[in-house]
Amino acid sequence: MKSVTVARNYAEALFAAGDQYGPLLDAVTGAIQADERIATALESPRVSKAAKAQILERALKDEAPAEFVRFLQAVVRRGRQGLLGEIAQEYQVLLDHKLNRVHAGVTLANEPDARTQKQVVERLTKALGREVRAYFRSDPKILGGVVVRVGDRIFDGSVRRRLTALQRRMLTGE
Repeated sequence: MKSVTVARNYAEALFAAGDQYGPLLDAVTGAIQADERIATALESPRVSKAAKAQILERALKDEAPAEFVRFLQAVVRRGRQGLLGEIAQEYQVLLDHKLNRVHAGVTLANEPDARTQKQVVERLTKALGREVRAYFRSDPKILGGVVVRVGDRIFDGSVRRRLTALQRRMLTGE
């Protein structure tokens, strides 16, 4: 739990500097995850913090604003480079809050086409009163309808749930 708090503090500091750094932060964390050599160099106690700061400066010289590079160097100086993924997630949470945006997992029985995806997003946006970023997946077990997860809330409009509820009512005589 402590690492999340620390990551949130760093994310808040970066967010205070600007809300445009999300893609850069995602790119840096992606590069670290994709290339084991980068991760090893940043995590290694054998590489000095000054050397790590220089590596970041050279790697991002023409790719990122100086204040973003300084932020990364500060993270490394304090030995928090292992939290960059969590910092990126917390930064995204802050950006979503500012933009009144919510992420929704949407499950349908069949793979949705672009038109269906657009309709679902529009309906969810209207129902929730917030911009919705939907992530679609299919699961034939729900038989039909839709199951939506927003945060820790689940809205189950699946045919499977309706059939289960009908079966329960028939068995209990309600």
